[in-house]
Amino acid sequence: MTLHVAVLMGGLSAEREISLRSGAACAAALESEGYRVSRVDVGHDVAIRLTELKPDVAFNALHGKFGEDGCMQGVLELLRIPYTHSGVLASSVAMKKDVAKLVMAAAGVPVPKGRVVDRREAAKGHVLKPPYVLKPVSEGSSFGVFIVTENDPEPPAELSSPGWTHGDLMLAEQFIAGRELTCAVMGDRPLDVIEILAADGGWYDYNAKYAKGGSKHVLPANLKPNIYQDIQQLALEAHRALGCRGVSRADFRYDDRPGGTGELVVLEVNTQPGMTETSLVPEMAAYAGYSFGELVKWMVQDASCDR
Repeated sequence: MTLHVAVLMGGLSAEREISLRSGAACAAALESEGYRVSRVDVGHDVAIRLTELKPDVAFNALHGKFGEDGCMQGVLELLRIPYTHSGVLASSVAMKKDVAKLVMAAAGVPVPKGRVVDRREAAKGHVLKPPYVLKPVSEGSSFGVFIVTENDPEPPAELSSPGWTHGDLMLAEQFIAGRELTCAVMGDRPLDVIEILAADGGWYDYNAKYAKGGSKHVLPANLKPNIYQDIQQLALEAHRALGCRGVSRADFRYDDRPGGTGELVVLEVNTQPGMTETSLVPEMAAYAGYSFGELVKWMVQDASCDR
């Protein structure tokens, strides 16, 4: 019998367009692997649509609010449709960056120092000594993220904008200079480490993430073997601490500058990392010997309820 997979994509979050790209790529790859695929652009009627479709598995290619934060996972649990990626609790905790930091720190995973502030408080004056980072506690794809430098006399004006759509709670964190690194976990196995270099020499913002040529990926990252292994181990420890399942990706900063602090920290864990043509996880999986089709096939085979 041909397995019927519903690929959930689009959705209602700020990351809708990225999710559509992830979902389209995964759906095409699953069809090439012989699955029967239904593409589902997720809206408020998703439970009705899935009840009508009766898929064997839901491939969750959603990003952000309602798709990556435990909400969609809860719907799939109620419908008893096996699904990919992490379960309700892990998805919810990982999406709340402040809560995820507490859980990871309790498990011995190093995280940046910082605190949660209201965006209006952050707009009035510096909430930490610059340089520091401000980011919404429950957003992805670098939406609403600012790096405040020593040269910035005041916080970003956008924080007090009436059109702000990224929530009122912000995570203010000490800025860790140095290298941007990432490592995925597939099941219980850490993959290899990528160093990310933004093409414009800046930080890994939305454009660097998704524009073609927006960033350069160095795989494997040029690191001392002990640091490389530490990153792989920390990615696995963070994955386990949060209770992740399937595929996740941990992002790191490492200050190995001459005279730097030597600090290595986990910034966050992505429970449903991007699966577009410029995404990091498919690149790491390919380096480990998995084609894109084999990767999504593995994720479907790994799907379950009660995750």
